[in-house]
Amino acid sequence: MSGIYIHIPFCKQACHYCDFHFSTSLKNYDKILSALKMELILRKGEFKNDKVKTIYFGGGTPSLLSVDDMEWLIGLIKIDYDVIENPEITLEANPDDLSEEKIIALANSPVNRLSIGIQSFFEEDLKLMNRAHNAEEAKNSLSIATRYFDNISVDLIYGIPNASNEQWRKNIAMALSFGIPHISSYALTVEPKTALESFIKKGIIDNVNDETAQEQFLILVDELDKAGFIHYELSNFGKEGFFSKNNSAYWQGKKYIGIGPSAHSFNGKERSWNIANNAKYIKALQGGKLPNEVEKLSVTDRYNEYVMTGLRTVWGVSLEKIQQDFGEKYVAYLKMQSKKYIDQDLLYIEDETLRTTRKGKFLTDGIASDLFKLNLF
Repeated sequence: MSGIYIHIPFCKQACHYCDFHFSTSLKNYDKILSALKMELILRKGEFKNDKVKTIYFGGGTPSLLSVDDMEWLIGLIKIDYDVIENPEITLEANPDDLSEEKIIALANSPVNRLSIGIQSFFEEDLKLMNRAHNAEEAKNSLSIATRYFDNISVDLIYGIPNASNEQWRKNIAMALSFGIPHISSYALTVEPKTALESFIKKGIIDNVNDETAQEQFLILVDELDKAGFIHYELSNFGKEGFFSKNNSAYWQGKKYIGIGPSAHSFNGKERSWNIANNAKYIKALQGGKLPNEVEKLSVTDRYNEYVMTGLRTVWGVSLEKIQQDFGEKYVAYLKMQSKKYIDQDLLYIEDETLRTTRKGKFLTDGIASDLFKLNLF
């Protein structure tokens, strides 16, 4: 099974922390849609032997698309690709785009999962991040969406400067009060060349605090565990039956095609990425060319990627799979590199699977990078 990701490169305004590819100008909206269509057509041969299980509209702000345009793109996929009968079709949406009229239209479309970018229910947090919505819109969007959709995910951000642990608990409680079955939550990260980085350097905003972020991460883990959520990936929590099929496929190394400027793709042996420039993306596809770069992954690259993604998930890193796919040298290397983290109660091995402990979860990415192997053989 495979997935298709569609990147919609438009936003109403720039969030201070965001380093994703987008434009705040909609002047190329129609040209981007035409280019997306052309890319879908040019790449259909890549999935000739695969069924499409998931379609995911990300961005940017894909909820800026009209419902008609979303349905048009989904229709194109169903014409040119072998799509299963009931695919998971996710739309990332901002609260300010989710009027009751739009939510009803989406509920009557093939879209069957909403991922709503709430980030916080507190006005001061939203202003600090320069979100396009306010706290009231965040609550209203969920009040309406939960009447029409069963499968809803909410995004929340922790580690926001000056946001206390008590405030964070209130954010979690507010999200849970709407009965949503999935939460994705991320630490606020200071990315290079973002407005947030600039404001911190100038002393306008306090820097993020790693200790506070770790405390709030553990609060999140505990509160969602009590609420019956499964912590199935480092940043993702779902009720049984509501894990993101799209994202789970990424973490389990399944194939996917990324359509749109800056979108990434993976076929098991190669990774590719489209140019992160709307005008150049459009021009290339108008000429019938794919505007992407391709990297062939070595055995060691694939090992490193499996360790990184596997360690982030509830499924862990299978020593048996490493033996089968990469050989005994990689198993021995992984065990050697893991030993100090096992001794520190950050990792453990059970049923021939390497996983993080509760204490080690927040440190997963750093631990994984230390388990990587260099491209030496």
